[in-house]
Amino acid sequence: MYLANLTLWNFRKYGTTFNGDGSHSPGLSLRFNSKLNLLVGENDAGKTGIISAIKMVLNTHSNDFRRPDTEDFYLEPGKEEHCRCTEFKIECTFKDLSNMEAKNFLEWLSFEENDTGDITYYLKLTFIANREGRNITYDLRVGTHEGGSQINGKARDLLKTTFLKPLRDSESELTSRRNSRLSQILYNHGAFSNEDDHELIRIIKEANKSISNYFQGVDLTGNPITDSNGKELLEELNTYLSSFSREGNLLVSNFNIADTKLKSILEKLSLHLFSTNSGLGSQNLLFIATELLLLKRDDFTGLKLALIEEIEAHLHPQSQALLIEYLEATCNDSNIQMILTTHSPNLASKVSIENIIICKNNGVFNMSAEDTELRKGDYAFLQRFLDVTKSNMFFANGVIMVEGDAENILIPVIAKIIGVPLSKHGISITNVGSTAFLRYSGIFLRKEEHHSMGVRVACITDLDVVPVLNNSKNYILQPEHQSLINCLKQIKEKKFEGDKTYNKQRKEALYSNRDVKCYVSKSWTLEYCIALSHFREEFFKAVKYAEFIQNSEKHGLTEVKMEKGNEFIKVELEKWDTEKRSNEEIAYYIYNDYMLNKKISKAIVAQCFGNLLAKMDPQVAEKRITGDENLRYLVNAIKYAAGLGEDE
Repeated sequence: MYLANLTLWNFRKYGTTFNGDGSHSPGLSLRFNSKLNLLVGENDAGKTGIISAIKMVLNTHSNDFRRPDTEDFYLEPGKEEHCRCTEFKIECTFKDLSNMEAKNFLEWLSFEENDTGDITYYLKLTFIANREGRNITYDLRVGTHEGGSQINGKARDLLKTTFLKPLRDSESELTSRRNSRLSQILYNHGAFSNEDDHELIRIIKEANKSISNYFQGVDLTGNPITDSNGKELLEELNTYLSSFSREGNLLVSNFNIADTKLKSILEKLSLHLFSTNSGLGSQNLLFIATELLLLKRDDFTGLKLALIEEIEAHLHPQSQALLIEYLEATCNDSNIQMILTTHSPNLASKVSIENIIICKNNGVFNMSAEDTELRKGDYAFLQRFLDVTKSNMFFANGVIMVEGDAENILIPVIAKIIGVPLSKHGISITNVGSTAFLRYSGIFLRKEEHHSMGVRVACITDLDVVPVLNNSKNYILQPEHQSLINCLKQIKEKKFEGDKTYNKQRKEALYSNRDVKCYVSKSWTLEYCIALSHFREEFFKAVKYAEFIQNSEKHGLTEVKMEKGNEFIKVELEKWDTEKRSNEEIAYYIYNDYMLNKKISKAIVAQCFGNLLAKMDPQVAEKRITGDENLRYLVNAIKYAAGLGEDE
């Protein structure tokens, strides 16, 4: 048995949609899988609201039920308080009940036909709350027939969930106290089912007897002991009590460890790690391990569901990864279901993508194969290559996908200069390391086109058409020969322009789809475009600086080397100006003949160029970038991801 569907009407941030036929669609309809489900999203994305709704319907094993309050009723953003809804509804549907589980809910089960034509049963719980002013009433019904029916306490207990709240005080939960969480877990475990004749009761009785004898001044055989301090203390204490007692009601005290009832004994127990200096993270792991004792009971025929908010609390990244991998394996190997929330890209990168549910823009988006445009092979690919950096895109408002380190380094610098800092606009940049955009962008495309995630995805790619340059030497030719050469040049130039147009259109058609938009460089590559731009001199400096850095691991880029590089570039630029070289010839030389032939690292060049840009006057740099047609595709990609208008 597992929680298969959660449906909300007017609860928290999830309102109701009015349909044209007069009906109302729920504000949230969420499908869970039977194993591990990871809710990811930024702050206020609705993750806690989902957990709270489930808790409100099912209650928890620790009995921390919270009554509905006014804030649970939906209020449309921007509306006054008097417009707040007066009713909310939560539906939980449970499926795949085994015969042993179904026998506990026979009178409330409903039936449906599955995809194979077989009749299966399911259980539906409906929680409805109404308010009149501050007075709030609520009711829980079960079944699909009109109005449903009430469910008894025994059946409700079988539907309780395990809940671990965020910022949990794990040490307190595992410390001895009345009705402690530790005592609840142990009391409900099969190891303590023999409540009347448990071994712990015998142990405590013997311990109580020994303690009582000490304060009476005798040993186990009744003979006096040499240490009489305990006896004297107890006699003095009872003397005081006797003075306080009324006639016929003499007060007498004695010492013991605990009441001999099993529940009382368990409430006296504490659970600690052997290490005396363990921190909050280790205590958190101990608490989760303790909760698993209850979840993994084989003899329990009720719901085995754990709700864990901010699973990463107090844990460093390595512990997070180890924990989530174990929990996912536990869910896969047993009939335990878990619904977790996280802000951690580290956790999101470790879980199977199909188990992720993205909370965004007042909606929820399953990443399963039946919901996204990802193909089966894409899931396997992403599972291999999705790391912490790339999984940031699950939390982003906009995504920029690039195919190399150079773009990955330069885009944030350019975005800041043009007044669109990526972090401020919630934009994540993802380096796919190749042209495998479709493997990643499909995450944001839904099979139901109207169910858009609202995440703008810009894919930046190179045109990848090598330019044709007119750099032939001046030979003395006959007129008819010159005419033939000119004709060949025209053919090559037309083919080149045709290749450019074809490649641009092909890539845009291949990668652009709904919210995913492809931005292709105007010319050959990013580096060639920069060499063609108004930043030719700065880019050539960056190439020369990168050459120095790459060839000197010990000293790197010194002031002397920078001056030497600047002088070299000055001479080259003056020579090209004298020779009246075209922009294309100069750009080709800088990128192909110098940078590529010398095998200078693109990443180091980008880093050096980014540093030069950052040192420029911001207004001058912005004007030069936004006014350059060779860099316009970068500017437009950034603005699209940020939800701003593109430049013409």
